[in-house]
Amino acid sequence: MAVQTGIIQTQTDLVNALTERGFTVSQGTVSRDMKEMRLTKILTPDGVTCYALPAQVKASGGNFFKRIFRDSVLEAKVAQNMVVVKTLSGSANMVAEAIDGSSWREVVGTLAGDNTIFVATRSMAASEKLVRRIQNLLEEEEETV
Repeated sequence: MAVQTGIIQTQTDLVNALTERGFTVSQGTVSRDMKEMRLTKILTPDGVTCYALPAQVKASGGNFFKRIFRDSVLEAKVAQNMVVVKTLSGSANMVAEAIDGSSWREVVGTLAGDNTIFVATRSMAASEKLVRRIQNLLEEEEETV
């Protein structure tokens, strides 16, 4: 199976899938290639964690985007022309990838650690708008739960 089908949960799964198709690869090679392809771990709607391509994250639509935020983001705060987003441990890269793949005009780019994201914005006003967007996503999900 391929990453597009959403079944690659670990690097070992990808090594095994490639081996089944006749490719000889090591875990180290797969690890470097996954970074180059910008694969990111996502949580599917049925609760399975797996790797996804950036286009899959973007193409999965608003519900998936909202779920990433609802399940991972703890808070967002303005810091001049930056927004600091706190996430659950290990979730920052996934959230940053979602932000980078969004069409939010105020976002210049992101830098993610394990549980913190710095989002560069165009201005203080853009930072404030971004924080409102994130808070609206979080509040919207809380109402439907």
